[in-house]
Amino acid sequence: MSTAILTGPPVPGSQLGPDLRALGFDVQSAFLPDDLPRLLGEVPAGERVALVDPRFLGHVHALRLALTDPRFPAAAVPGALTVQAEARPALTRAVSGGAQAPAARIRTSSVLTDDIAAAIEADGVAVHHPELGSLVATVPADDAAALAATQAIGAVDDEAVRLRNAVKSRDGFFTTHFISPYSRYVARWCARRGLTPNQVTTASLITALIAAGCAATGTRGGFVAAGVLLILSFVLDCTDGQLARYSLQYSTMGAWLDATFDRAKEYAYYAGLALGAARGGDDVWALALGAMVLQTCRHVVDFSFNEAHVVGTDATANTSPTAALSDKLDSVGWTVWVRRMIVLPIGERWAMIAVLTAVTTPRIVFYALLIGCAFAACYTTAGRVLRSLTRRATCTDRAAQALADLADSGPVAQLAAAKAPRIPGAPVVAAVGALLLIAAALTQPVGSGLVIGAAALYAVLSGLAVARPLKGALDWLVPPLFRVAEYCTVLILAARSDVDGALPAAFGLVAAVAYHHYDTVYRIKGGSGAPPQWLVRLIGGHEGRTLVVTVLAAVLATRDTDFTLALTALAAAIALVVLVESIRFWVSSGAPAVHDEGETA
Repeated sequence: MSTAILTGPPVPGSQLGPDLRALGFDVQSAFLPDDLPRLLGEVPAGERVALVDPRFLGHVHALRLALTDPRFPAAAVPGALTVQAEARPALTRAVSGGAQAPAARIRTSSVLTDDIAAAIEADGVAVHHPELGSLVATVPADDAAALAATQAIGAVDDEAVRLRNAVKSRDGFFTTHFISPYSRYVARWCARRGLTPNQVTTASLITALIAAGCAATGTRGGFVAAGVLLILSFVLDCTDGQLARYSLQYSTMGAWLDATFDRAKEYAYYAGLALGAARGGDDVWALALGAMVLQTCRHVVDFSFNEAHVVGTDATANTSPTAALSDKLDSVGWTVWVRRMIVLPIGERWAMIAVLTAVTTPRIVFYALLIGCAFAACYTTAGRVLRSLTRRATCTDRAAQALADLADSGPVAQLAAAKAPRIPGAPVVAAVGALLLIAAALTQPVGSGLVIGAAALYAVLSGLAVARPLKGALDWLVPPLFRVAEYCTVLILAARSDVDGALPAAFGLVAAVAYHHYDTVYRIKGGSGAPPQWLVRLIGGHEGRTLVVTVLAAVLATRDTDFTLALTALAAAIALVVLVESIRFWVSSGAPAVHDEGETA
């Protein structure tokens, strides 16, 4: 239980005390000026504490937004302030008179909680001020202001606002119009029964895995059930985030689950479709792996561009003709929905997969998926390249480091980067290396030494590409190019080897590596940096793994199932190492609470 301290005697007839208790606070009152520092000192150091003016008038949800969100060290609305353990020293200084606006010098007409919030902000603590919209939060100065505040509170349905705010402000067309209108009520039902977002997330995963199992039966009834269950899984996937926003139940474990389960569900479903097709005599593993490769590469384009040109640039210089055209189109409502739909975000994509699974075949599902995702990838990447070439912005050191971490360079590339001259044109160097490698894998015999030589050259060129800080206009393309080179090489060599089981084993290998890359992304997004270097070195980096796979193909591809066994062992080893380290990190106390509200793909 957290502690809320009223900064003066309670107001007779006020519902503030019961409201705070309903939000999980133990309520105490500071009757005398010296009571506040004393009561604050009695609260355990690791516990959240809130200061609330007893005259506060407002909606309960306004208090909830200010006082119970766990993502911020401090938060405030007029008349109410909360701080977590890391901000407690600044609060103590403000209350005791050690900050710029000590409580001892507060004017009688001012609101003590607001001045203390300003004081701890001046002391270096970032104070979050939630957007209240139509919600009311105020400390009225007189009876007339109190009457006006009471009337404003009665004019707004607190629960309706809470439900509306539970839904993402920016989402895809299918999610917005076909899922969220009722999933928000499912979220409220879950909240009233004490269910947590993590439990709903887990239920969504289990439902998707059952859907994959149904698809793996290869029967029409199984495919219909799989499509229905996939939509149900997506409803639960929307519900978990809405439940987190509705009840403000954010957590580091929830961040990890939310960041990884969507991909696990989708890729497990791909595997289920491939297994189901195989039962019917149709081998679509190459299509399934191609769909996973394409979708993963789409995401790394999103992440890299965002790090380089949204998070990591001077915002005042963020202008370009392309961005201006986009802003003009935003003023025409229907174009917003069209542009959101053609990028095939997760809602539209899962709906398409579910419907096609139920009424067609797995091969048609994958054809539609590959065509749709390829078009979306070309559309979004072309637009981002144009923005990058036409804007004037300075890439920061933080962005350059994030791109270097996303590159996932192993020992060979790091050695090449340290020894080789620092030449400009990182995307060109990376593209040349990737194209040479893919061309060799496509045209040369699987056991050819030329493929190994191309992989070795790729490793050296990838080191040259990251030798300089990645601050160029198009340097955000370097990590996606590395993903394309590594994933496509595994796909091509497995497909061309004609070894029984090689493609499913390659699917597992790419899935394990993709998990590592998603884990890297969400650590960076949380501000905690990339995975430790020992992990990157141990699993070889992108160039090391690519080189190993080409050697395994050359040595084992002619030995019946040996190549399959080698790919399976490599996939299992990488999965074990990255999962253990990832779980250790995300359940640790220092893991960031990452909740991405904007990424819909």
